[in-house]
Amino acid sequence: MKIFYPNFQVNDYLQKLRLASYVNQNDEIWIMIDQQEIIRKLSRFGKEAISIILESSQFVDVPKGTEILREGQYIKSVPLVISGLVKVFTRQDDKELLLYYIQPLESCVMSFSAGLKNEKSKVFAITEENSSILLIPSQKISHWINEYPTLNELFYSQYNLRYLDLLQTINHLLFDKLDKRLLSYLKEKVSLTGKNPLTISHREIANELGTAREVISRIVKKLEKENTVRQLKDSIQIL
Repeated sequence: MKIFYPNFQVNDYLQKLRLASYVNQNDEIWIMIDQQEIIRKLSRFGKEAISIILESSQFVDVPKGTEILREGQYIKSVPLVISGLVKVFTRQDDKELLLYYIQPLESCVMSFSAGLKNEKSKVFAITEENSSILLIPSQKISHWINEYPTLNELFYSQYNLRYLDLLQTINHLLFDKLDKRLLSYLKEKVSLTGKNPLTISHREIANELGTAREVISRIVKKLEKENTVRQLKDSIQIL
């Protein structure tokens, strides 16, 4: 697994774009489109808020499978996903459990809360896909959410969204058999990534569902017999 800790090592994405724009005309044209696309995606916050946020925040392009948030780390930057997909986990002893996904124009409410309180993170996060992320300095968020209502609405709407996500996770754990949990998990991943079949190992599924690889292998075989999924060489297809 690649590890990327924005608190300690962050590339100034916009500065990188500006420097690269001098390479040649084709690069410059691509960069201008990229910057405009970023601004378009943030348009809901209003021109003044966008200007302030971009001036103080940093963009990073993060490869798939990179840990962007470490459990036990103090939160200096709160991630806002611009494109791609990020998954957030909790860990107990040696077991991990997938809590929720962060989609474009969503943030991590656990990071937001820990950053405001200057507390250590209780979760960790990994990119599910290649992602572009805006890192917003946590020490400025408390001021900005009071000054810009649209930013305040974004972060506090995340509380409701993640509360519902966590309720769903708890309900699955308490009331659903593992075969139903696995099928729901695969269908959600297909819906979020737009990929079917999914290139994923039984070990990765087991880690995200907090169980053993052998258990997942047994359930996948059961679902195959029921014509619900198809196991391919290095992927699983929902039928």
